[in-house]
Parts: sequence; structure tokens; C-alpha cells
Amino acid sequence: MPFESYEETLPFAAAIRRATQEKTMPPWFADPKVGKFSNDPSLTAAEIGTLVAWAGAKSPAGEAKDVPLPRHWTESWSIPRPDLVLKMPQAVPLPANGDIEYTYEIVPTNFKENRWVQMAEVLPERHSNLHHAVVYVRPPDSNWLRHAPVGVPFTALTLTDPEDRRGAHWTDSDVLLVYAPGSSPDAWPDKMAKFVPAGSDLVFQMHYTANGRAASDQSSIGLIFSKYVPEQRVLTLQLTNDHFVIPPGAPDYRVEARGTLPNDAVLLSFLPHMHLRGKRFEYNLIRKILGADGKPGYAIEPLLRVNYHFHWQMSYRLAEPRFLKAGTELQAVAWYDNSKANPHNPDADAEVHWGEQTYDEMMVGFFDVAVPAGVDKQHFFMRKQGNN
Repeated sequence: MPFESYEETLPFAAAIRRATQEKTMPPWFADPKVGKFSNDPSLTAAEIGTLVAWAGAKSPAGEAKDVPLPRHWTESWSIPRPDLVLKMPQAVPLPANGDIEYTYEIVPTNFKENRWVQMAEVLPERHSNLHHAVVYVRPPDSNWLRHAPVGVPFTALTLTDPEDRRGAHWTDSDVLLVYAPGSSPDAWPDKMAKFVPAGSDLVFQMHYTANGRAASDQSSIGLIFSKYVPEQRVLTLQLTNDHFVIPPGAPDYRVEARGTLPNDAVLLSFLPHMHLRGKRFEYNLIRKILGADGKPGYAIEPLLRVNYHFHWQMSYRLAEPRFLKAGTELQAVAWYDNSKANPHNPDADAEVHWGEQTYDEMMVGFFDVAVPAGVDKQHFFMRKQGNN
């Protein structure tokens, strides 16, 4: 429902009071005791008190002279008007029921020169069917999905080349943007941007779910370009564990992934991703220390703790970006509730593994880092001698 005018908002005064007192709205799931984030929309105690008092006073209207000017939206974009909109050339038919395999569509950019993307947003045509999307950059010299059709939807099962089939399930290509329900568009500071080489294609990886009605989707991505070459290039990396088994009925099952940075980087933001059994997710720094007894041990510094909500898969942007030296160890930890007490659990009696469908599970800790503009992902992962 829109809250853009007094008349639209008035019927929901009691619901607004309740939701803000319970802090279920605005949605924000980070533990306030861990980290500070620039996109935290949480209301202050004074703001909540104002809304509670307003609802308690029978929701009076304000002064007519204080009414703000109407907000003008740009074709449903939440970023400013894009410099370029790239749309999937062909709509993807979606069945009313059943599983839908990951669907891909390759969209040529036709860029004649290198471009730096300052802001990006995925605009689904069918929000209710899109579980998540990842838009990858495929440079002209990449062999990834090289025999796949361009401009038409396809799945791994429809590909005939064995290497292409493997590529549909794994790639190290640059991520331009990750979309999930509740996630925010990318908007990087002036001196940072993502890089799209001349002649690249964008590969849309779409995870659709059926919702009882046949439909079709033809999503788009909007891009705003930097006016100059930035000082730093943004890379989206991830900590992933795809070898877990969640026992039936387990109420608090723990899965972790670790990795060390091969080179210096500036940590910018996080986007945890799980499915319906997701319960909590955290990111930590792991440091080797000597204990009081002189024996080696570990110290854990929490960076983010999230009470996970599948329907609000939000990005968490550090208020102060964090410089991390090469060799820094990062840890992502996820907890799952596979019990009957979880109202979203598809089947509490099932043993749960990694899988693409919503009734399966995933454990992906996306995070964004900034590196020097001339460094690409391949070179970032080349470890210098002495960097563990």
C-alpha cells in the first residue's frame, strides 16, 4: 500500500503504530550491537514515539501548508533515471506449477568502449515469480557459455555442449549485481564503480518460482555510468559452503565457510543468502593470537549478525569501509531451522542439502570489496609470495 498522502496512510494508523513499536518496520535485521551501516533505516525512539502518539490521538491531519510536494517516480526505478536500460530480449514463459530450472538469457551490451557502472538496479517484470537474479559480466574474450544461444532463454538442460552445461552451474565471471526480495540497488561512491569491458555481454541468471498462475517475465537492468575512470574497482565476492547436510528436525544447524583475502582490499558491504530454513547469518574476522598460556589460538571479531528473513534479503553497507590486508581471514556462519517450529519450513522431516530450488538450501555470503581500478578478479586472486 502507498503512504504518499494522508488519505492513503490514515486507514493504516494502528498497523503503523504496531509495526514500528515491534520494529518489524522499517525492515532491518542486523544486530544493533554489531557494526554500523549506512543504509540502516531504523527509526529512533523519538520517531517511534511520534507515530505512537499520532495514532493514539486518532491520527489527526497535519497543516495543509506543510504537505510535501508529490514525489515523481521514474518508471518504477528507485535509482535516478538510468543512462541505459538493457532488457532481456525475449520473455521467459513461467508455468503455474512445478519446479522451474535456473533460466539464463545473454544480453549483448554493444559497448564500443569500456564502461564504469556507478549505479545499477534490476527491475523484474514479475516480482512475485522472481526468487533472485544474478547479472554477470561476460567479457568478449571469455569462453563461458560460449556456445549458448544469445537473446533467448535457456537452461542447463537445454545446452548441448558439456562445458556450457558445467558453466551454467558455476562461473568465476564478475558479478554486476545481485537481486533478491528486499535487496537494494547498487550505488557506489564517486571514486568507485564496477567495470564492464567494451564488447561484453550481460548474462542474466534468473531463479523463478511458480505461484499458481502461468505468466511470463522480461526483466531489465538499469545502469548509470561514472563520468570518469574511478580510483577503485568494486568486486562482488562470496563465501560459500555447498557440502552441508541439515538433519531432519534440526532447530539450529550450523554451517560455515572461510577464506583469506589474497590481496589488500577495502570491505564495503554484505548480502547473505539462504532459503526458507535460514535463521541467522554472520560475518566475522578471524585472527590468530597467543593465549595467556602462550598457546596459539583465535580471536573472532564480528562484522555483521543478521536475524535472517527470506522475504527481506537485504544488503548491509558499512558506514565506514574497512581496509583489510592481504591474508585477512573472513568467516561466514549460517544457522538453519529445519524444525516444525519454523512456519516457513517446506518439510521438517526432510534431510536438506544444497540445491537451487526454494525447498533446498543455500549458504552464500556475498560481500563487496574495492580494489585499485586496474585490478580485475583474476589478478586479485593471484596471491603474492608471502600472502597466505
